[in-house]
Amino acid sequence: MISPPYNEATQPWKESEHELVTELISSYSLVVWNDEVNTFEWVIETLIKICGHTHEQAEQCALFIHTKGKYAVKNGDYETLKPMCDAITDRGIGATIEMG
Repeated sequence: MISPPYNEATQPWKESEHELVTELISSYSLVVWNDEVNTFEWVIETLIKICGHTHEQAEQCALFIHTKGKYAVKNGDYETLKPMCDAITDRGIGATIEMG
């Protein structure tokens, strides 16, 4: 008996290695933390300059940071987020990179 050929097209339930690697690479979040020191305007300005957010996106993030205590302002791979995290903390704003 001849077995039918199996590939990604005939087995759509199987994840390709590329999809899995991409998911693992981009599974980091840049988290900004609320504090009692930095103003809304400073946080908004920082998110626009460092993360490339629009004013509206940065404003929404700042509100989430203020009300929830922290907020993931950007997702991506570690190598992209690390310099952003460093730039945010250099401006006196608490930021970390978290997996997941």
